[in-house]
Amino acid sequence: MPSAQGQPALKRPARASLLDAAARLFYSDGVAATGIDAITAAAGVAKKSLYNNFASKADLVAAYLAARHEEWLGLYRARVAVAATPQERVLAVFDAYIDHANLAYEHGFRGCGLLNAAAELPAAAPGRLAVRQHKEEVEGLLFNHVGELLQGQHEAAARVARHLAFLLEGSMARAGLEGEDGCLQEARMIAAQMLEKL
Repeated sequence: MPSAQGQPALKRPARASLLDAAARLFYSDGVAATGIDAITAAAGVAKKSLYNNFASKADLVAAYLAARHEEWLGLYRARVAVAATPQERVLAVFDAYIDHANLAYEHGFRGCGLLNAAAELPAAAPGRLAVRQHKEEVEGLLFNHVGELLQGQHEAAARVARHLAFLLEGSMARAGLEGEDGCLQEARMIAAQMLEKL
C-alpha cells in the first residue's frame, strides 16, 4: 500500500507485530486464556510466522516478559535521569510504577503485567524466575539509592530497601485491583515520609 508520499509503506516485521499483539492480549486477557490463533489474528500474520519467530508459546511469553522488564526500566531511567538527590532517586522508582499505571492500556490498568503473568505460570516455569529477577532488580535499585543516604550502613539500607519494595509491590497490587494509580501515589507519599526520618 503506497504511503501519502507515493512510496510503498514498509511492512512491520512479523516478530514486532506478534510481540505487540501478545503484549496487549496477555495483559488484558491473561497468558493462559490467550491462544496462538488470537495472537496471530491480532498481529495480522499467519500462524507460520509465529513459529518462524518463536519456538513455542512459552518462548513468546519469555519475550513478552523481557519486553515488559525493559519497558519498566525505560520508565525508571527517564525518572532517575532528572532526580537530583538520593531521596529523589528512591522516589523515581515509585514514579516509574506510577507512570506504568498511567500508560494507555486497551482495557484499562490491571496491575503489574509481570506479576499477573507469573501468577498464571507453574512454580518451576522460567517465566516466574524472570519475574522474580525483575523484582529483585527493583529492590536492588532501591537498595543502591537508600545506600546513598545511609552510607556505611549496609544492613540498615538493605532493611529499608526491603520495606520500600514491599510497600511498592503491595500498592501496585491494590492499584491493579482499583484500576488507577491512587494507591501508588499514597505509597510514594509514605516512602517520602520514611526517607525524611532516615
